[in-house]
Amino acid sequence: MATAPPQLLLLALLSCLSLASAAPSLRPLPRADDDGLLARTTGSSSSPSERGVGARTCWYTVQIKTSCSSPARTSDAISLAFGDVYRDEVYAARLGGAAGAFDRCATDTFKIGGPCGYGVCYLYLRRAGRTGWTPEWVRVYEPTAPSAPSTFRYGDPLPNNVWYGFNRCPRLASSSSSSSPSSAAGAAQAM
Repeated sequence: MATAPPQLLLLALLSCLSLASAAPSLRPLPRADDDGLLARTTGSSSSPSERGVGARTCWYTVQIKTSCSSPARTSDAISLAFGDVYRDEVYAARLGGAAGAFDRCATDTFKIGGPCGYGVCYLYLRRAGRTGWTPEWVRVYEPTAPSAPSTFRYGDPLPNNVWYGFNRCPRLASSSSSSSPSSAAGAAQAM
């Protein structure tokens, strides 16, 4: 019986390691502020110059389930950002301004407007305050595919003042994403 040459075995091993390192994380991770998202949390980003002239607004339904291990209620400011591989980003500052939002074991639903995307592949939450809060999961229903939501599972308390979440987007070729529309602020309303 013939054995494979050592170079072939080494190539196979390196290929497997490369695929394993490219797999998306199943645990939420902090987000690097490489696109200025943190700076936008305090200012208004709804100007036409930031959204693009004539940009169409799509309305997403977002459900957020608060964990049963979370504090009974939170007064913390909860912000949300999600988008697609082309960096069409929907941003909502201070979700749940009404009393009763983000209560323990509850599911809150919001309508959030923003640029029309092509499949949600990343989602980050940010908590600012002293109470603490633990999301269980977040579901984003896209207007073009309402029967197939993108679900992001958390289960751990959010750190304070850190964008924390998931990036499941495949990597694009070098400069193809630079010509796509950039982010825009979304309007959010509780349902």
